[in-house]
Amino acid sequence: MDDAALGNVLQQFGLSDKEIDTYLTLLEHGEAKASTVADAAGVSKRYVYSISEKLEDRGFVSVNDHVVPTTIRANPPDEVIESLTKNIETMRPALEARYSQAAPQTERFEVIKSRVTVLKRIRSLIDDADEEVTLSIPAANLDEVADSLRGAVERGVLVLLVVADTDSTPQTRLEGVASVARAWTEPMPTMLTADQRVGLVAPTEMITRTNSGVRAIAFTEPRLGPVIVGSFLGNYWPMAQQVYVTEPVSLPATYTNFRQAVLQTTLHLRANTPLRARIRGRRTRGRNGSDELVGHVVDVRQGLAAPSNNSFPVENTLVVETADGLVTVGGGGAFVEDVEAESVTLELAEIRETDDS
Repeated sequence: MDDAALGNVLQQFGLSDKEIDTYLTLLEHGEAKASTVADAAGVSKRYVYSISEKLEDRGFVSVNDHVVPTTIRANPPDEVIESLTKNIETMRPALEARYSQAAPQTERFEVIKSRVTVLKRIRSLIDDADEEVTLSIPAANLDEVADSLRGAVERGVLVLLVVADTDSTPQTRLEGVASVARAWTEPMPTMLTADQRVGLVAPTEMITRTNSGVRAIAFTEPRLGPVIVGSFLGNYWPMAQQVYVTEPVSLPATYTNFRQAVLQTTLHLRANTPLRARIRGRRTRGRNGSDELVGHVVDVRQGLAAPSNNSFPVENTLVVETADGLVTVGGGGAFVEDVEAESVTLELAEIRETDDS
């Protein structure tokens, strides 16, 4: 590395041209008087003293002002490099902290051209899901994602599955791969959402045929996820026929995914299980701030498990009898119900005696 290249590197560490000239002169001499350095670097002796103090602070040189005349010694290169390395390392925590705050987000939309890539992405998104998966897929391709769906169910993820373009799908083929599965005789787009945050939409022919020439769109957009879920539950889910539903889980159980809480409430009420709910959330009108209520679940309105009893496709509501009367509870973004739930804990309740008993 010549002097010019070395100078460029030293500039990256914040040294000015004059500081670099002074330092390179000191490297050549090893140790020298200020006057010697001044003559060689073409600067005044006073300026050499000023620069030397700055270089000393940064670990490049040592100023011997206890001798007369004062001399300036270039520190050994190993010491300089060690000092610079330590200074750089001290920046690491601050740099990493700032980088984590401003790290680039994943591209919000991505065009996928390959059928193989689409199926691989579907499996990956299902594998990463924490709470909820909605998926429609042709029956012929179900086996290609079945292991990922089974893993999600085993993790406690709510999986709502539509198997399309099929006259019949045996229940045994669906057991364990979904919380609720429906079958539809018509072809439909492959639609996936995971945790209402990421997902994918692909035309039917892209999944069923190779080299179809059509494209899929993958997205990472929290505002779009609920729209896709709404379309899935509002337009396609009601048209398909339920072919499988899971068994109710053991209680108590706590859910931050409201649809999962609604499904389990439905299954337990149909099994005549007396339920008590502990709900943390906020009032949708009137009082501000968080709210907590406890009461017996007396009804549920939903369209997740057949037969449906909701008044509009995406309605999912718990009706809870509290000490203050009946309270309706909805999920995130609820505005029809009294409470928007953040978490729901379902517990076995004591069987209440009726007036006739």
